[in-house]
Amino acid sequence: MHQYTIEEARARLKRREISAVELTQAYYDRIDAVEDKVGAYTHLTREIALQQAQSADERIASGEDSPLLGIPIAIKDLICMKDARVTCSSRMLENFVSPYDATVVGKLKEAGAVILGKTNMDEFAMGSSTENSALQKTKNPWDLQRVPGGSSGGSAAAVAAQECVASLGSDTGGSIRQPASFCGVTGVKPTYGRVSRFGLVAFASSLDQIGPMTKTVADSATLLNVISGHDPLDSTSANVAVPDFRQSLQQDVRGMKIGLPEEYFTKGIDPEVEAPVRAAIQNLKDLGMEPVSVSLPHMQYAVACYYILACAEASANLSRYDGVKYGYRSEKSDTLLEMYTNTREEGFGEEVKRRILLGTFVLSSGYYDAYYLKGQKVRTLIKQDFETAFQKCDVIAAPVCPTPAFRLNEKSSDPLQMYLSDIYTISANLAGIPGLSVPCGFTPNGLPVGLQLLGEHFDESSILQVGNQFQINSDHHLKTPTL
Repeated sequence: MHQYTIEEARARLKRREISAVELTQAYYDRIDAVEDKVGAYTHLTREIALQQAQSADERIASGEDSPLLGIPIAIKDLICMKDARVTCSSRMLENFVSPYDATVVGKLKEAGAVILGKTNMDEFAMGSSTENSALQKTKNPWDLQRVPGGSSGGSAAAVAAQECVASLGSDTGGSIRQPASFCGVTGVKPTYGRVSRFGLVAFASSLDQIGPMTKTVADSATLLNVISGHDPLDSTSANVAVPDFRQSLQQDVRGMKIGLPEEYFTKGIDPEVEAPVRAAIQNLKDLGMEPVSVSLPHMQYAVACYYILACAEASANLSRYDGVKYGYRSEKSDTLLEMYTNTREEGFGEEVKRRILLGTFVLSSGYYDAYYLKGQKVRTLIKQDFETAFQKCDVIAAPVCPTPAFRLNEKSSDPLQMYLSDIYTISANLAGIPGLSVPCGFTPNGLPVGLQLLGEHFDESSILQVGNQFQINSDHHLKTPTL
């Protein structure tokens, strides 16, 4: 049962061949069997999930139908769920229990989904390997000596290891697409504002976006249908119409223009990644898509721009964790100032402290204009590059990452090398456009490689359409790791 997609599971539930309780228990049996190897979850919500499954069975018995009714799903551990812990994989929030549901969790519950547990991540979503989690290491199910990517590494690994049907992650600089590529699953970063961020613990508020991680593009479209939409509780939520993303899936891609940015295919890309990506692009050409050369000239500044702006926002967002309002408080202190200092020293990990310091510096008096303001201007130029490119094409195709999944500890002592893991994904967050990662092949060592498809603002339908047609005509997404 743990091998089902959302579509397959729903069909069996609808025909009453299985019950939601049986399906949920099958996933917990799978978790019990492989979780010691993978480490995808920070904690399980077993009791809540079985109650939700029982409720789903009652709704099915009453004749109710819904795309997620009875479907077991995992959510990244920075998305709030009432009466469940939300740790952000940090000592700072290790025992914090949320008093409310995030909007996306409320929508999942309303749709009848069964929430199995919370998945591991880099602390406060800061990292590209999930090695920055203060709670545990997550392993890549395809090679347990390698990282699953980050920061949604637990969500990606849980889908790849078949410890859930689908999951939710969040993407600030590639944190859905990069782990999706490393773990051989499908991941979608929606347009900024498409999905409510209410109840998402903020890292960088102008960049964060919640999105689905699934076994197929069709499942991502189903999940995106449920979680999208305007939310008055989130001031950055866009009040725009939400199409039925599944309607575009079966449409032919013949005649669509596929943009190939020269800046994404330079000498920095690993040949083992470039070969399957180019083969996938050839596959799309064979399906009738017309290749168009495009240029994104300011992409070379994307990593520097991202780390200035993201760290500045992180330093502001994380200032609330002072031992007074949330979570951990140091017991060593004699004065209020010592309590603030010791709490943040003991509660945050090294990468979080590094980014807070960098962000505080670029916002400080005398450096604001030189760094933060200039970073905002560069962000505008990157956004304009995409607007110019999309005048010539319908979607842009590119690699997700310059390398396949790297070994545990390989880059943990070199933050700059770790930051460069996101070089192909960051610009989409700066521009606020949607992006999709689909499995497109494997390296000679059997590691998954992802193809990235980027679309115009609020045009998730086009990238889902192209991604689904690619999956219909390939089998990379059907392969599973041996555990």
